[in-house]
Amino acid sequence: MWATTLVLIVVALALAAVNPGGLPVGYVGLAVAFLSFATVGALVGSRRPGNAVGWICCAIGLCVALAVAPLEYARYAMAHPGSLPAAAWIGWPAMWAWFPAQGLMSTFLLLVFPTGHLPSRRWRPVAWAAGATITGVSLVAAVAPEPLDAGLPPNPLGIQQLAAVYELAGSIAFPLLGVLGLTSVASLVVRFRRARGVERQQLKWFTYGAGVLVLLLAVSAMSPALNAQIPNLVVAAALAAPPLAIGVAVLRYRLYDIDRIINRTLVYGLLTALLAGVYAVVVLVLGQLFGGIRAEPPSWAVAGATLAVAGLFQPARRRIQQVVDRRFNRRKYNAARTVEAFATRLRDELDLDALSTELLAVVDQTVQPTRSSLWLRPSAQGSQRTNI
Repeated sequence: MWATTLVLIVVALALAAVNPGGLPVGYVGLAVAFLSFATVGALVGSRRPGNAVGWICCAIGLCVALAVAPLEYARYAMAHPGSLPAAAWIGWPAMWAWFPAQGLMSTFLLLVFPTGHLPSRRWRPVAWAAGATITGVSLVAAVAPEPLDAGLPPNPLGIQQLAAVYELAGSIAFPLLGVLGLTSVASLVVRFRRARGVERQQLKWFTYGAGVLVLLLAVSAMSPALNAQIPNLVVAAALAAPPLAIGVAVLRYRLYDIDRIINRTLVYGLLTALLAGVYAVVVLVLGQLFGGIRAEPPSWAVAGATLAVAGLFQPARRRIQQVVDRRFNRRKYNAARTVEAFATRLRDELDLDALSTELLAVVDQTVQPTRSSLWLRPSAQGSQRTNI
């Protein structure tokens, strides 16, 4: 499946490069993003063959390749008459292959991650409804009396009498898939609330990848003034985030690093937003006070804003780190506060027995060992030892 996907994507890129309009940069990014689904699926499927997540990722990549490569084939055949045979028939998979890819991503992948099985039997109706909806809309699209794309031949298997059925199926299937997708997200939330240990860390990885997807798509949507290729590259990176997170989670590679990654993402994301806001405000205020608003801010205003941001970096980072730890890593925050309080009392405590007992109490509260002991250097009266 992976090899077929790779060949189809390479063929699609090669044909797109010689088709009218050339090969857009974002097209390459999207091809790599969906190839990552197939690659992660192949790795998971080969190492965890009993886990359906790998096969679903493989199917997503293969369906996208089946939708793109035949379409580029048909475009080349229409642009160069007589160069390639059977343009309509070979382009036919583009009529329906997108629907399984979208349905698998929005329903089944969420329902079975990370174990490859449904959370419980009560989710079976959701899976059956999703499977029936995806199959039905794909079959209707396969015989829809529509052209393959603008300027391309009509569907060779199109049945004109089913035109109304195709429109009706679209008006029902897409809202239904949306509801099933939200229900699948709910199953992921339920699974996360019940999960412990390894499964909880796996779900954190998936949530992190989905969060990156949503964030990058929002950035792409909010940048219409940029070159059209830049948002496409952002979308490609966004689509590649979930399969990469799935691969790390299912294969358990550096699984427990996710807490540190989430912590650092929150800290430096908030820090970047704060410093960017400070920089913009300082440049705007200084420019307004001493030169008025111009297209090019004065160089000294830019230099002053840069110095202000540089001086604010470390204090802001420490403060944001404390806020993030207090909100999302309460155990680490409480442990740090306990150690700080003990260090403060340490300067005033003179009784060795009281100090030993308090030290063991702090270790027990912060590290939470099964058992702890404290040995002191032997003195003239002999060694001292305290246990907890």
